[in-house]
Amino acid sequence: MRQSNLYVILFAIALTIVFGGALSLASVGLKPLQDKQVEIDTKKKILGAVMDISTIEDPNELLALYDQKVSSMVVDINGNEVTEDKDGKPIVAEKVNIQRNSKFPPEERLYPVFMFSESGQGVDSYIFPTFGSGLWDWISSFIALGPDLNTVKGIAFDHKSETPGLGARITEETVQNRYIGKEIFNDQGELVSIKMLKGEGNQGLTEHQVDGMSGATITGKGVNAMLENYLGHYKSFIEKRKTQKTASL
Repeated sequence: MRQSNLYVILFAIALTIVFGGALSLASVGLKPLQDKQVEIDTKKKILGAVMDISTIEDPNELLALYDQKVSSMVVDINGNEVTEDKDGKPIVAEKVNIQRNSKFPPEERLYPVFMFSESGQGVDSYIFPTFGSGLWDWISSFIALGPDLNTVKGIAFDHKSETPGLGARITEETVQNRYIGKEIFNDQGELVSIKMLKGEGNQGLTEHQVDGMSGATITGKGVNAMLENYLGHYKSFIEKRKTQKTASL
């Protein structure tokens, strides 16, 4: 019996080592494919914030379109461009993990900025990634501002596990379209962001408010906090870019 027990234990250990090694090899082998899928998904969301890409099914076509129309940079909370990490390695905006960055203090984070140009001349939209918490888990967005760095050109929300038919509606086009044309600064030049109100069918909405989602008050509050926080983090960059544009006129 003792020999039998020892055999079972050794056999279990051997299986653990073999399968553990196989899983590790599979993970290493699949990583390039996983990284490629993350790249496609990220660039799809960025483009989706400013244009209709629903008819593009070929990933290579989408990546080519992105390379043609989007440029990028990374800034710190003071609006200064960051090109290298602490080890002197180049920093690529598309590879900055917003979720991982959100765990650092705001002053230590990296903030990607994506610039969309329809014709290749000038900037038609500035696209800023945001990250926050919804009802059950994380929510995120890419919000696009026009050349005035004030008016919303589009927004693309995402979430992990908001309630279907309620908070999960932030990914629906009808909800996202409510933000188009809204403004993040008031007439006094103060950053006020955009607030999603409670419930639907609200009347007298201002340029800083959008209609809410029935039964999704907590998700709406999460969206509001996320946009207010991250637009605040990007405020220095926005103000510097506005100043540069004014000086060049």
